[in-house]
Amino acid sequence: MKVLVINAGSSSLKYQLYDMNDESVLAKGLVERIGMDSSILTHKPTGKEEVTEVSEILEHTTAIRKVLDKLVDKEHGVLNSVDEIQAVGHRVVHGGEAFKSSALVTPEAKAEIRRLFDLAPLHNPPAISGITAAEKNMPNVPQVVVFDTAFHQTMDEKVFLYPIPKVLYKKHHVRRYGMHGTSHYYVSRVAAEYLNRPLEDLKMITCHIGNGGSLTAIKDGKSFDTSMGLTPLEGLMMGTRSGDLDPAVVTFVMNKEELTISEVNSMLNKHSGLLAISGSSSDMRDITDGLEAGEPNATLAFEMYEYRLRKYIGSYAAALNGVDVIVFTAGVGENSAVVREKVCENLTYLGVEIDPELNKIRSGEPRRISSPNSKVEVLVIPTNEELVIARDTLRIVEESK
Repeated sequence: MKVLVINAGSSSLKYQLYDMNDESVLAKGLVERIGMDSSILTHKPTGKEEVTEVSEILEHTTAIRKVLDKLVDKEHGVLNSVDEIQAVGHRVVHGGEAFKSSALVTPEAKAEIRRLFDLAPLHNPPAISGITAAEKNMPNVPQVVVFDTAFHQTMDEKVFLYPIPKVLYKKHHVRRYGMHGTSHYYVSRVAAEYLNRPLEDLKMITCHIGNGGSLTAIKDGKSFDTSMGLTPLEGLMMGTRSGDLDPAVVTFVMNKEELTISEVNSMLNKHSGLLAISGSSSDMRDITDGLEAGEPNATLAFEMYEYRLRKYIGSYAAALNGVDVIVFTAGVGENSAVVREKVCENLTYLGVEIDPELNKIRSGEPRRISSPNSKVEVLVIPTNEELVIARDTLRIVEESK
């Protein structure tokens, strides 16, 4: 079966086409600047040259049509016909409590995703746009939705509830949901396989750190606790998100600066984190360059980022009553040796010891960076959320037949 995986943003659309017979990627690409007359489609067919096209793409339906055109293009395509695509899988950030696993797209499923717009206003509306666009272009092809929140539905009530009036949970479902579930799920399985140990026997902390970031404590192969909450704003200090702060900061700043709800929401999501402290960049590569150059603001931003990340690892080690494996993944986790080094050199009380030379290697493959003397396995594992989506899509479509 050939499965098209779609990750729709408000003005972008990422895609990958899989042949699930061997889980190979036939093509992948990105449509940027949707809604403009200078939209950019970058198409990367496996084994062929990358191609870029600039044209007017005003909405997602046109974006997907152009993607399909590229997939069957005589020169740059990988399919003879669009009919070869037998299923489409969509990434959806928030599934609330309604979706404990991936699901077929139905009118009821779409209605529930729309109901959750308030919990993921930057992510769920574009996901619906992607689903609708795919349905228009491929009306007879089954669609599947895969949720970032689903993996975390195993959290216990004492973990996911907030200590606020319980009526807010009963009426509005205010609770911890967590994000990046497909990534945490994937790397935890790969870690157990790499170590040749039963997943159920491992106490694991997975660190998905990129421009956004979250940690998950995994016990018995299930999400035990995770750092993001009702929304992706809670938890770690991130590229442009504040992460944890005193809730009173919000009302205090709104009052002093006369900010609206929308303005303070924008401040915390788009103008905080590394960007706010460094004053120049949300990119960890720029921050570490500044750190090495002795630039004070970059140094402070890095130190705050590392400290908060390390605090979460420590708290999850306490929650799990120990830790066997720590996994680093995503853009920063996979590529920043200095972040991994600084975090791990301050976890010696847990028995963590990394090998400096192994830590410097960039292979694109799962690898161990801990020394033989380390009491905790420390791994770097490239994540593959698209493959999780493709696998779930295949499984659900096959089960529905």
